[in-house]
Amino acid sequence: MVLGPGTVAGLAPWLLTRWRPRRPLPGGPVARTAGVALVGAGGSVITHAFGRFVREGLGTPVPVAPPTELVVGGLYRHVRNPMYLALDCLILGQALLLGRGRLVAYLAALTGVAATVVKVYEEPTLARTFGDQYERYRQNVPAWWPRLRP
Repeated sequence: MVLGPGTVAGLAPWLLTRWRPRRPLPGGPVARTAGVALVGAGGSVITHAFGRFVREGLGTPVPVAPPTELVVGGLYRHVRNPMYLALDCLILGQALLLGRGRLVAYLAALTGVAATVVKVYEEPTLARTFGDQYERYRQNVPAWWPRLRP
Protein backbone atom coordinates (compact mmCIF):
# COMPACT_ATOMS: atom_id res chain seq x y z
CA MET A 1 0.00 0.00 0.00
CA VAL A 2 2.90 2.34 0.70
CA LEU A 3 4.64 1.74 -2.62
CA GLY A 4 1.69 1.91 -5.02
CA PRO A 5 -0.84 4.41 -3.65
CA GLY A 6 1.83 6.06 -1.50
CA THR A 7 3.83 6.93 -4.59
CA VAL A 8 0.88 7.82 -6.83
CA ALA A 9 -1.17 9.83 -4.31
CA GLY A 10 1.60 10.89 -1.92
CA LEU A 11 5.08 11.26 -3.35
CA ALA A 12 4.12 12.40 -6.86
CA PRO A 13 1.70 15.13 -5.68
CA TRP A 14 4.28 16.29 -3.16
CA LEU A 15 6.92 16.53 -5.89
CA LEU A 16 4.47 18.56 -7.99
CA THR A 17 3.38 20.93 -5.21
CA ARG A 18 5.62 20.53 -2.13
CA TRP A 19 2.19 20.74 -0.40
CA ARG A 20 2.23 24.51 -0.87
CA PRO A 21 -1.28 25.92 -1.36
CA ARG A 22 -2.06 28.75 -3.74
CA ARG A 23 -2.79 32.06 -2.09
CA PRO A 24 -5.57 33.02 -2.11
CA LEU A 25 -7.06 29.55 -2.33
CA PRO A 26 -9.54 29.35 -5.25
CA GLY A 27 -12.96 28.35 -3.96
CA GLY A 28 -12.05 29.14 -0.35
CA PRO A 29 -13.72 27.13 2.42
CA VAL A 30 -16.03 25.24 0.06
CA ALA A 31 -13.09 23.88 -1.95
CA ARG A 32 -11.20 23.07 1.22
CA THR A 33 -14.18 21.19 2.71
CA ALA A 34 -14.72 19.23 -0.50
CA GLY A 35 -10.98 18.47 -0.61
CA VAL A 36 -10.98 17.12 2.93
CA ALA A 37 -14.04 14.96 2.17
CA LEU A 38 -12.47 13.55 -1.00
CA VAL A 39 -9.15 12.80 0.70
CA GLY A 40 -10.98 11.09 3.57
CA ALA A 41 -13.20 9.06 1.24
CA GLY A 42 -10.27 8.08 -0.98
CA GLY A 43 -8.17 6.97 1.98
CA SER A 44 -11.04 4.91 3.38
CA VAL A 45 -11.74 3.22 0.06
CA ILE A 46 -8.06 2.38 -0.55
CA THR A 47 -7.77 0.84 2.91
CA HIS A 48 -10.97 -1.17 2.45
CA ALA A 49 -9.98 -2.38 -1.03
CA PHE A 50 -6.52 -3.50 0.08
CA GLY A 51 -8.07 -5.33 3.02
CA ARG A 52 -10.43 -7.14 0.65
CA PHE A 53 -7.50 -8.39 -1.39
CA VAL A 54 -5.91 -9.87 1.71
CA ARG A 55 -9.05 -11.33 3.34
CA GLU A 56 -11.11 -12.37 0.34
CA GLY A 57 -8.53 -12.69 -2.43
CA LEU A 58 -5.85 -14.33 -0.26
CA GLY A 59 -3.21 -12.14 -1.91
CA THR A 60 -2.46 -8.53 -2.76
CA PRO A 61 -3.12 -6.14 -5.66
CA VAL A 62 0.61 -6.33 -6.45
CA PRO A 63 1.36 -8.58 -9.47
CA VAL A 64 4.18 -10.39 -7.64
CA ALA A 65 1.69 -11.65 -5.00
CA PRO A 66 -1.68 -11.70 -6.80
CA PRO A 67 -4.90 -12.92 -5.22
CA THR A 68 -5.77 -16.59 -5.61
CA GLU A 69 -9.50 -15.84 -5.39
CA LEU A 70 -11.46 -13.28 -7.41
CA VAL A 71 -12.31 -10.31 -5.18
CA VAL A 72 -16.00 -9.46 -5.62
CA GLY A 73 -17.18 -8.46 -2.12
CA GLY A 74 -17.44 -5.17 -0.30
CA LEU A 75 -16.99 -2.17 -2.58
CA TYR A 76 -16.12 -4.54 -5.43
CA ARG A 77 -19.85 -5.38 -5.55
CA HIS A 78 -20.49 -1.81 -6.72
CA VAL A 79 -17.56 -1.11 -9.06
CA ARG A 80 -14.68 -3.17 -10.47
CA ASN A 81 -11.96 -0.58 -9.95
CA PRO A 82 -12.49 1.06 -6.54
CA MET A 83 -8.75 1.52 -5.91
CA TYR A 84 -8.24 3.61 -9.04
CA LEU A 85 -11.33 5.67 -8.20
CA ALA A 86 -10.03 6.15 -4.65
CA LEU A 87 -6.71 7.40 -6.01
CA ASP A 88 -8.65 9.84 -8.20
CA CYS A 89 -10.52 11.08 -5.11
CA LEU A 90 -7.29 11.50 -3.17
CA ILE A 91 -5.61 13.51 -5.90
CA LEU A 92 -8.67 15.62 -6.70
CA GLY A 93 -9.06 16.30 -2.99
CA GLN A 94 -5.44 17.44 -2.80
CA ALA A 95 -5.97 19.67 -5.83
CA LEU A 96 -8.94 21.32 -4.11
CA LEU A 97 -7.15 21.64 -0.77
CA LEU A 98 -4.10 23.21 -2.35
CA GLY A 99 -5.79 25.01 -5.23
CA ARG A 100 -3.25 23.52 -7.62
CA GLY A 101 -4.20 23.01 -11.27
CA ARG A 102 -1.12 20.91 -11.92
CA LEU A 103 -2.65 18.20 -9.71
CA VAL A 104 -5.74 18.22 -11.94
CA ALA A 105 -3.48 17.78 -15.00
CA TYR A 106 -1.64 14.97 -13.19
CA LEU A 107 -4.99 13.36 -12.36
CA ALA A 108 -6.06 13.48 -16.02
CA ALA A 109 -2.83 11.82 -17.15
CA LEU A 110 -3.02 9.24 -14.37
CA THR A 111 -6.62 8.39 -15.25
CA GLY A 112 -5.61 7.72 -18.86
CA VAL A 113 -2.75 5.49 -17.76
CA ALA A 114 -4.98 3.59 -15.32
CA ALA A 115 -7.68 2.99 -17.94
CA THR A 116 -5.04 1.68 -20.34
CA VAL A 117 -3.49 -0.63 -17.73
CA VAL A 118 -6.93 -2.02 -16.87
CA LYS A 119 -7.81 -2.72 -20.52
CA VAL A 120 -4.42 -3.96 -21.72
CA TYR A 121 -3.15 -5.87 -18.67
CA GLU A 122 -5.58 -6.34 -15.78
CA GLU A 123 -8.74 -7.45 -17.58
CA PRO A 124 -6.97 -9.99 -19.83
CA THR A 125 -5.01 -11.33 -16.83
CA LEU A 126 -8.16 -11.69 -14.74
CA ALA A 127 -9.96 -13.38 -17.64
CA ARG A 128 -7.13 -15.91 -18.03
CA THR A 129 -6.87 -16.52 -14.28
CA PHE A 130 -10.54 -16.68 -13.30
CA GLY A 131 -12.28 -17.49 -16.60
CA ASP A 132 -16.08 -17.58 -16.56
CA GLN A 133 -16.24 -16.31 -12.99
CA TYR A 134 -14.51 -13.07 -14.03
CA GLU A 135 -16.56 -12.79 -17.22
CA ARG A 136 -19.82 -12.95 -15.22
CA TYR A 137 -18.45 -10.39 -12.78
CA ARG A 138 -17.32 -8.12 -15.63
CA GLN A 139 -20.76 -8.30 -17.26
CA ASN A 140 -22.59 -7.50 -14.03
CA VAL A 141 -20.44 -4.87 -12.31
CA PRO A 142 -19.47 -1.58 -13.97
CA ALA A 143 -15.77 -0.79 -14.35
CA TRP A 144 -15.74 2.91 -13.51
CA TRP A 145 -19.14 4.28 -12.50
CA PRO A 146 -20.25 2.71 -9.19
CA ARG A 147 -23.75 1.33 -9.05
CA LEU A 148 -25.79 2.11 -5.96
CA ARG A 149 -27.18 -1.39 -5.44
CA PRO A 150 -24.85 -4.40 -5.51
